[in-house]
Amino acid sequence: MITWNNLDTLASYQELLGLERVDLAAAMTGENGAERVKNYSVPMAEGMAYNFGAKSVDDKVLEVLAKLADEAQLVDKFAALYNGEVINTGEKRRVLHHLVRGQLGEDVIADGVNKREFYVKQQTDIAAFANKVHNGEITNAAGEKFTTVVQIGIGGSDLGPRAVYLALEGWAKVHNTLKMNAGFISNVDPDDASLVLSNIDVAHTIFVLVSKSGTTLETLTNESFVKDAIVKAGLNPADHMIAVTSETSPLAKSADYLAAFFMDDYIGGRYSVTSGVGAAVLSLAFGPEVFAAFLDGAAAADKLSTNKDIMANPAMLDALIGVYERNVLGYLDTAVLPYSQALSRFPAHLQQLDMESNGKSVNRFGEPINYVTGPVIFGEPGTNGQHSFYQLLHQGTDIVPLQFIGFKNNQMENDVVIQGSTSQQKLCANVAAQIVAFACGKDDEDANKKFQGGRPSSIIVGDQLTPASLGALLSHFECKVMFQGFVWNINSFDQEGVQLGKVLAKKVLAHETDGALKVYSDLLNI
Repeated sequence: MITWNNLDTLASYQELLGLERVDLAAAMTGENGAERVKNYSVPMAEGMAYNFGAKSVDDKVLEVLAKLADEAQLVDKFAALYNGEVINTGEKRRVLHHLVRGQLGEDVIADGVNKREFYVKQQTDIAAFANKVHNGEITNAAGEKFTTVVQIGIGGSDLGPRAVYLALEGWAKVHNTLKMNAGFISNVDPDDASLVLSNIDVAHTIFVLVSKSGTTLETLTNESFVKDAIVKAGLNPADHMIAVTSETSPLAKSADYLAAFFMDDYIGGRYSVTSGVGAAVLSLAFGPEVFAAFLDGAAAADKLSTNKDIMANPAMLDALIGVYERNVLGYLDTAVLPYSQALSRFPAHLQQLDMESNGKSVNRFGEPINYVTGPVIFGEPGTNGQHSFYQLLHQGTDIVPLQFIGFKNNQMENDVVIQGSTSQQKLCANVAAQIVAFACGKDDEDANKKFQGGRPSSIIVGDQLTPASLGALLSHFECKVMFQGFVWNINSFDQEGVQLGKVLAKKVLAHETDGALKVYSDLLNI
């Protein structure tokens, strides 16, 4: 039987608090450090590995973290989730994003529908539509092929799909699977839509409008902006737009769209990139086969997350180490540092995934909790970040845990030897150097040049960033966030924190303001 208890009531957590702290700088020095790095590594899906040799843990900490995983029933709670129990207590909903890429357990029947079959049908319908566009069966009014796809959405309807498109654009060019260029419009700032529209040929573009409710203010505003541009080009917007929405939204049966594909309330926006939200734009951009490989990678990682052994469940281990850093060691932030330019927007996606999920101060029953929860997430690709904020990471007053991501080979398969090494070798050399520099530090009589060390990091290592490895990477972090939410006994699947501002913005636009809200409205000339 599953029980939902606050972290500070668990015996294993109290045991964690009493453990002796690991001296990371000492542990990572010399042969001991070499053995740690070799031994503290867990296989991930698609040939990747999660290496935590430079984390502030030892065998004793790992032993108690395994107890915590069992006491908090993390794997059992995951099973309850993918078998369709109502895990989203705030909105009284199931949580089913895992079903869009595989069936881990029982069939989930909801609202009289087999949800796995429903999701597969949407993927099949989107794939058929994409193939018709690529084959020239669906064209513009002049009978010409579409060459560009632009997604209109915000939050989870933008960040995940955009990050994935940018992550695979180079790979697709090398493998001749880039079918259409993709663009994204998200911000209600008119400069966003204007700039995208100025860089495309509207006559040869399909626009994908993504709104579950069909009422999202920013998205509908940008849709009107785009429709105006299409009309000004002498075209019919209905020939250039498709919708990804719920079956009950006003967009679902509208004649304003070439086609409509459906999602439901059981997949939250930040978890939706493997659903129709990502399927439409990514299948149009890369082809359905590439999107299917992306789903396969995610499904393989999902399966690993069902393992009760923390040393065979990399997402759960990553989550537990993160809880130890947050709740025992007291670290506020986590920096995500992909040493891959293709992952330039991946930290932004993870920022929403993590902070919107676990930025909670009440438990899943609405009761205040007495411990900290989700960390602040930020990041940039290396080596750019090294010349930006690494100064604070190395010598600042706060210790920030680091999550590196690196690949042995680049995507574009184009490199040169300069000063005895390739660019890729230089990139990877920087990753290795940074991990050791953060962990071990450097003594110096000049205090300005002294590095204390003891700054923990982990690294996810893969051979190459491919559709499948990207899917596995995405699932790893989704499951990590989920497991941490379970440990903290919070609901990781609603986001009431984004609602209040929306309500007040509507009051401002309706000129129903007083007090400070009116003054700020006047200040901004609204």
